Amino acid sequence: MDLEQRVAELERRLAVLEEAAGERAARPAAPPAPQRDPGDALWALNGLKEQLAGLGAANGGVMFTGAVRTPAGLRCDWQYGLPTEAVMEGDWAPAAEVFAALGQPVRLRLLREVLHGRCTAAELTELDGTGTTGQIYHHLRQLTAAGWLHTAARGRYEVPVERVVPLLVMVLAAGR
Repeated sequence: MDLEQRVAELERRLAVLEEAAGERAARPAAPPAPQRDPGDALWALNGLKEQLAGLGAANGGVMFTGAVRTPAGLRCDWQYGLPTEAVMEGDWAPAAEVFAALGQPVRLRLLREVLHGRCTAAELTELDGTGTTGQIYHHLRQLTAAGWLHTAARGRYEVPVERVVPLLVMVLAAGR
């Protein structure tokens, strides 16, 4: 690895660390975790129910969470949840673009490759079965517009830290 590549990799890692530090600072302090019964197979669900009861969410809620280290070494500890009413009554139309961006097998492969550390368009165009350079750039633009990718220093693409767990949840929800 030459000096330019090493500097680019260090810049990428620094940006990830700075972003994660900013997110932690912006997050309110989490309530203490309930004690987990080792025999409780539904410990996450039961913890969610306790939290929702404390918030007075009579109709429950939805949450997804994950503690992930990607093959490229990015660590993502993330969770998100809302009461049922907020999800059911919200505008679902903006989700169409987000879902549509994932509706192409090539785009899903590109996201997986980026998570594995292939981060430049040049690296991605070398993959078999992904199409021409123009097609790759078209897919990258779609993924970027939908928020699944962003460009980092020196033309490198990244899955934003806050999108890694949602992406994996969507793949899992699709029946994989």
